[in-house]
Amino acid sequence: MRASPVQTAAVSKSTAETPDVSVIIVNYNVREFLEQALESVERAGAGLSVETFVVDNDSADGSAQMVRERFPDVRLIENEENVGFATANNQAIREASGRHLLILNPDTLLQEDTLHTLVRFMDEHPDAGAAGCSILNPDGTFAPESRRSFPTPSVAFYKLTGLSRFFPRSPIFGRYNLTYLPIDQESEVDALSGSCMMVRHAALYENGRMAERGNGRAEALSQEGAGLFDEAFFMYGEDLDWCYRIQQQGWKIYYTPETQIIHYKGESTKKGELRYVRLFYGAMLRFVEKHFSGNPETGLLRRNSSRLLALCIRLGILVHALLTFVTRAFTTVGPVLLDFLLVFGMMAGAARLWSAGFGSSFYLVVTPAYTIAAVLGVALFGGYRRGRRLHLRPVFTGLAGALLVVATISFFVRDIAFSRAVLLLGFTGTGVLLVAKRLLQRIRTKDLRRTLLVGSPNEASRLRRLVGRSMRPSTLLLGYVGDKPRHDGNDSIPHLGHLRHLRDLVRLQAADDVVFAADTLSNTAILGHMRQLRDLPVQFKILASGRDRIIGKASVEDFSVPFMSAERAVAPLRSPLSRRLLEVPVALVSMAIHPPLKLAARITSSRRLRAIASVTARMPSVLAGRRALVGYDTAHHHPPEDWGLQPGIVSILDTIPNPPDSIVETHRAYWFYARNQSLTLDLEILFRALPSKR
Repeated sequence: MRASPVQTAAVSKSTAETPDVSVIIVNYNVREFLEQALESVERAGAGLSVETFVVDNDSADGSAQMVRERFPDVRLIENEENVGFATANNQAIREASGRHLLILNPDTLLQEDTLHTLVRFMDEHPDAGAAGCSILNPDGTFAPESRRSFPTPSVAFYKLTGLSRFFPRSPIFGRYNLTYLPIDQESEVDALSGSCMMVRHAALYENGRMAERGNGRAEALSQEGAGLFDEAFFMYGEDLDWCYRIQQQGWKIYYTPETQIIHYKGESTKKGELRYVRLFYGAMLRFVEKHFSGNPETGLLRRNSSRLLALCIRLGILVHALLTFVTRAFTTVGPVLLDFLLVFGMMAGAARLWSAGFGSSFYLVVTPAYTIAAVLGVALFGGYRRGRRLHLRPVFTGLAGALLVVATISFFVRDIAFSRAVLLLGFTGTGVLLVAKRLLQRIRTKDLRRTLLVGSPNEASRLRRLVGRSMRPSTLLLGYVGDKPRHDGNDSIPHLGHLRHLRDLVRLQAADDVVFAADTLSNTAILGHMRQLRDLPVQFKILASGRDRIIGKASVEDFSVPFMSAERAVAPLRSPLSRRLLEVPVALVSMAIHPPLKLAARITSSRRLRAIASVTARMPSVLAGRRALVGYDTAHHHPPEDWGLQPGIVSILDTIPNPPDSIVETHRAYWFYARNQSLTLDLEILFRALPSKR
């Protein structure tokens, strides 16, 4: 077996007496649950001699530091990699000296009498190799895994086919979780849950002990000992295997309802990822092959039925992987399908509105063709790429391109040239629907994208400075990940962990974006980290070396302010006509709704309505061309005249989370708008700025 790098924190603890119980907890990134579990162990251990071990499998959430600070008497073993549940438990078992071992999950809560009850039960049952108690779900219901049978071919068949669920009270079909037995009945069982299982220390070693049988005679219960956990089980199945080997050495496994614990299932393993599902099924497969199909001492019939069961388990892994693929595919295809339905409905509606004389061929052939062209146009301009599904620009450019192509083809293919008026009306309505859909999704989507920087603390400070002055409040910098934490006492930007923890940190912090600092990392390292994270739902960006620029897959955000060449850069970006195409309709609608809006503000005394009414009251100046819908704030520093910006009803600065405190920062925001101004950007500013007004 490969030795794993560990560091053991020695504890000043009396060794004059043998502890009643050694509590062993393997932890992985569940600091809050671990803290609660250790507190419950302290309370449950009152009056007993208890030693507690925590084996931390290289957690990235500060679990080890918490144990050192909050529980100095706990014997902490820190691994520098995740060695798995079985290996980590064995590390502590080799050092444990208690008469009994309590294998305990970190996401559990002991009742105050749990340790006393289980120790007493083991002492009263000298033939018990292991004992477990009632495990409750967080909602207080009984967890069926509190007691189990081994997955023999017949038991597994009843479980996999659902017969155990349909006939839970049957002693035949309900054997896997012993659902035919009352939950308050003490019973001898095959296996217990590894989340809370007390094991007699002597049952693990050769010539373990002598125990009194019912007839009063002393009889050797173990000649070789069950041994430690099988480290070939990385996660799951190791508790079944251990219980099986304990029974093989002549010991019994008991379930007692005298005490109970709560188990917050899944928190310590985050089972949602496909790799954990493969580990679970793989563990079951290994158990079957180890003890049944691959064991020459097993009967021929059982070996053959076990091989069939192993085949079914492999098929189960394949089916689950297929379902996961289909789910992810639907997540990708879903937005496209919804757009298809919206476009089809609009095209058909436009035809009905314009004329009722079209035949069925129009709705069966032409309308689907127009719809496919529209959706394909949006797709070609990146409208369905991850991270761009809420962007508006691909909608306009994609629909315009599709309209041009379809209109051109209709000159040559008379079968689709029903009415260009219908075509124009349909594509215009389609644009309105798709834009409205995306704007509504933006409102429902969280505004701030949770961002991790991979690099140095200095680069983290630079990134925060850049995004903090951006007119788009879309980034929440959670902290930085790197092997060189700051040592100057400035902890304003948290150091979240080391590079080896990157994957776990992305998951634990629920990050949306990962920004790699090119000043700190080589291109090879950046690409390697991207490959490591490619299956997670995050976007990758690069903070350019020496330049105020963030490069993404489909965009470049330039935060620099080149004043000298501003007039040459801004002039060709946007024509007055394109600006007025948005401003005039918005001004007219705002002026129409201003009187009832103002009245509603007075009646309800709503500060927000009054603020919005004050905006609509200034719309005549927009219609007259004296002000822009979006522009600069006259109360702040004005941008250079060459940039072509006007005073605005809504200020560009209204969308900045940290208002600029210098001319340079103010000009930086105005420059960003000047370089990127468009109809879609104006709409985005309006939707972001109006809710913030009070």
